[in-house]
Amino acid sequence: MQHDDLVALADRHLWGHFSSLGSAIDRMRIMERGDGCYVWDAKGNRYLDGLAGLFVSQVGHGREELAEAAGRQASQLGYFPIWTYAHPGAVELAARLASFTPGDLNRVFFTTGGSEAVESAWKLARQYFKVIGQPERHKVVSRDLSYHGTSLGALSITGLESIREPFEPLVPGAIHAANTNRYRCQLCASCDACTLACADDIEQAILRAGPETVAAVFVEPVQNSGGCFVPPDGYFARLREICDRYGVLLVSDEVICAFGRLGSMFGSERLDYVPDIITCAKGMTSGYAPLGAMIATDRLAEPFVGTDESFLHGFTFAGHPVSCAVAMANLDIFEKEHLLHHVQANEGPFRAALEDLADLPIVGEIRGMGYFYGIELVKDRDSRESFTEEEAESLLRGFLTNRLLDLGLICRADDRGEPVIQLSPPLIAGPDEFERINQILRTALTEAQAQF
Repeated sequence: MQHDDLVALADRHLWGHFSSLGSAIDRMRIMERGDGCYVWDAKGNRYLDGLAGLFVSQVGHGREELAEAAGRQASQLGYFPIWTYAHPGAVELAARLASFTPGDLNRVFFTTGGSEAVESAWKLARQYFKVIGQPERHKVVSRDLSYHGTSLGALSITGLESIREPFEPLVPGAIHAANTNRYRCQLCASCDACTLACADDIEQAILRAGPETVAAVFVEPVQNSGGCFVPPDGYFARLREICDRYGVLLVSDEVICAFGRLGSMFGSERLDYVPDIITCAKGMTSGYAPLGAMIATDRLAEPFVGTDESFLHGFTFAGHPVSCAVAMANLDIFEKEHLLHHVQANEGPFRAALEDLADLPIVGEIRGMGYFYGIELVKDRDSRESFTEEEAESLLRGFLTNRLLDLGLICRADDRGEPVIQLSPPLIAGPDEFERINQILRTALTEAQAQF
């Protein structure tokens, strides 16, 4: 089918996610195929996938090994649930994931994606505390501007008022505290160094809510929304101490940060902390099939082991045999191609390619780690003055998004917080891709600052 015909059908029938219906259809790109770090649209235009799809395509596009693994499994056992049953793929993958996790996070509860993993973690926390005789613990604390998913529970945990408001009232009991945005910190920015007041603000949130009513704290190793907020030194040690002091579970939401994105299999490993629960998805299969997981400590599973108590939760397609086979093949590629080492070895060159843009007046701060970076855009670098809401809309969606695509780069131009450009290339990317990213960003940002 021709590109224009596809666009017309999309305009009439396809309801895109987080997308306006019928707007800028003439600018719609219909992505048709991918290979390595690149994708092509139906018109034959090539794009460097600087966002790995949506923080997903760790091993790159067009990997025949993953397609073949899916085909073999589908021909043998295309589907069977893991509701009181099991199949070899789910068993073997659960054991393999547990071998990578820190501490005693050995219990793997599969989902089909990240929102479901977060939802599962909150539900497990609530039922766990009921089972052990603390039924009043149902509340959760998360951070301002954080994104944890779109199902009603995960959305309640999400710290973005703009996407919560249309669906209120949400699940009660979600509380929001400070994030780790040092660039615009209102707590200790005037101090010579970070005082970890952002971690202490989570403690204050627990105290205001009543510690006996709080079940869990949800945090990402590096916060995505707002533009790759990196925690200060000592942050997670302090947070672990706070959670232990009040008997609160620490949930590490690693839907983005797991599977090599930060240069380690799990982001908590890179940042040296052991949570009680890890939520993950995306890079587990590099996007070749849908799969997520909630991984819990043995302590949280203990009240359910050898008793009549069941975790009353599940999803029809969670732990799907085909998805599990793809995940196993994906992890094989990680090991065969030493992708974790590749990210560690190339993190410096990637950051250097982005920091080369710091001479542009529109660039305020460059932050991130591994293959996960954000560039905050400012109206005035010296004062850190940001753009107005109208200016940010015009800058990001009116100009940069389409201009970057015209130049051949897929990335995220986002204003959930201050305006940022986010980059998260496939883990196979190297110096050639970094140079290309640098060139395109320099062109687009130079043009943008001339207009705004």
